[in-house]
Order: sequence, then C-alpha cells, then structure tokens
Amino acid sequence: MRRGRGVFIDTSLFVAVHNTRDVDHDRAIEIIKDVTSGDHGHVFTSDYVFDEAVTTALVRTKRLENATRLGEMILNLVDKRFIEMVRVDEHTFNSAWSLFQRLGAAGLSFTDCTSLAAMSARKSETIASFDSHFQGLASVIR
Repeated sequence: MRRGRGVFIDTSLFVAVHNTRDVDHDRAIEIIKDVTSGDHGHVFTSDYVFDEAVTTALVRTKRLENATRLGEMILNLVDKRFIEMVRVDEHTFNSAWSLFQRLGAAGLSFTDCTSLAAMSARKSETIASFDSHFQGLASVIR
C-alpha cells in the first residue's frame, strides 16, 4: 500500500468500544479518542464494517437492542463527522475480491479485504484493529 495519512476503523475496535466486558474495551476507548482527535489525519470506516459490527453484536448477544445501540454509536460518529463511512463501490469490491483470493487462506474475511482495498484507494496504510491478521499488511493501531 502506498503511503498516506488517515486511519481506517475496523470492526473489532467498534465492537470493543461498545462492549464494556470486552477485554480490549478500555484500550478501544483510548484509540477512538486518539484517532478522532485529528492527529492521525482522516478517519474512516466502511459500510461493510458497519454491517459486520452490528451483525457481530446481534449474533454474540442475541439482542437486537445491543446491535442497534452499536449501529447508532457508529452512525453518531459519522453524523458528527468524526468518522467518514465510505461505501464499497464496484472498484473497491473488485479489488477486495482479488485480495480475498490471495489472502483468504491466511484468515482474512472478504470484509477484511474490502477494508484493505478501501485503505489502498485512499492511500492510507493504518488500521485501528485488534485483529492480528492485519499485521504485516498494514500499520496497526492496537
């Protein structure tokens, strides 16, 4: 990936911020405060990450209200312009599919590959995530 400023927020960070019992909750709060301060450049996520985050909350807790609260938290950050939500367009989708065919065996989901493709399109190489499979593929804030 080419050099650039900006931080992509991954699903694991949103889930940890929202879940007070998550082992990474306190660190996730620190990271969100840090990256939304403006010191790291543009902060963004994607509609695929939004989907994965609210689905993860629903599957783990089996409570729609938990998933809805997480979705509202993310949308509030977007509405207040702390984070931009980028849409996975055809180009990003196709790039992600190519990445998935190469990296899927290493444990990256298709959503992970859309994140990397969105980062590449925006010349960002930094992701805020607790997922170890991004190591070596991006600069990881954890």
